[in-house]
Amino acid sequence: MDTLRKDSGAAASFLDKGSIPKLGKVIRQPDLARTYELLARDGMQAFYAGPLARRLVEGVRKLGGIWTGKDLADYRAIERPPIVGHYRDATIISASPPASGGVALVDALNILSEFDLEHLDSTTRKHAIIEAMRRVHRDRAVYMGDPDSVKMPIERLISPYYADGQRASIRLDRATPSSALPGVETNAGGSQTTHFSILDADGNRVAATITVNLGFGTGLVIPGTGIFLNNEMDDFSTKPGQPNAFQLIGGDANAIAPGKRMLSSMTPTIVAKDGKAVLVTGSPGSRTIINTVLCILVNVIDFNMDIRSAIDAPRLHHSWFPDEARFESTADHSQAMEQLRKMGHIIVGTRQGDAHSIWVDSKTARYFGAADHRIDGKAAGY
Repeated sequence: MDTLRKDSGAAASFLDKGSIPKLGKVIRQPDLARTYELLARDGMQAFYAGPLARRLVEGVRKLGGIWTGKDLADYRAIERPPIVGHYRDATIISASPPASGGVALVDALNILSEFDLEHLDSTTRKHAIIEAMRRVHRDRAVYMGDPDSVKMPIERLISPYYADGQRASIRLDRATPSSALPGVETNAGGSQTTHFSILDADGNRVAATITVNLGFGTGLVIPGTGIFLNNEMDDFSTKPGQPNAFQLIGGDANAIAPGKRMLSSMTPTIVAKDGKAVLVTGSPGSRTIINTVLCILVNVIDFNMDIRSAIDAPRLHHSWFPDEARFESTADHSQAMEQLRKMGHIIVGTRQGDAHSIWVDSKTARYFGAADHRIDGKAAGY
């Protein structure tokens, strides 16, 4: 609430005399409504040129920002080919850079592909997944950034042969210290993203992830427009090895530069078999996004879980640094936790992510939507 109080526009839109509104109060945003009406009438180009664009630039500069009219006029959304990989008998289709999720997800699945996860004991299975997560998050920090600004070895990172080398460095009886993996020098070192999974009667599918970074972004509303400013600049690396608000580490590939797009962890993903979608999924959660999606895919593909069970199952997370394995429901797996500690893992309890998903029964072609119990939401459709 303090974030909203510091800006008069945000406070006027979302607070009631400086306090949290009571349940049932109608929130009205007339400035935003007028902005939407203008965009509906004149199209999205009105956002980047014309009176609204001038109002945006003037408003941001009054708030202390450095936008210019040229910044808006020159901006273009870029459509890029997705990252495509294969795991077991499924095709994985996910987001391409500057979203890092697709590359990291395919790399992690490639590493796990030679492990018989279904028949490994619980401790060894968790250990193998943690070690895969550790390695792909290291690669994320070292290599990933804006493809228009840095050259990334994408084909190598998603190659099964590259994963073979990563897998060879995994010992099944001992944790690999993150400091033993070469990469960015780090210091010791923290969600506001939304995901929609959509599937229509004709099989058209959308996995859509959008974000403003922290809750309510900057907390600033551009006067007269109703538009919130995000704080996605936090997703850049301010300097190599310095964690951001979510303790994500980055290097020079994701350093701030003019005209450059920041790296994200967004991982909207479609899983297909025989050319037809069988799963549409994704997650909010900043640094946990990639690993939440990885857990869902392993549950569905390796263990043939229905989507409700796959989402409800406890998740785990490792992001290279800080060098700790985060588990949901550690008390329910106390024996495995103790064994993992003996192998060298630092275990921390956590709550992780949110994965509203749609699963298609290949035998009946029926759709099953499941909302994650970790956050409000519901599945809806016909």
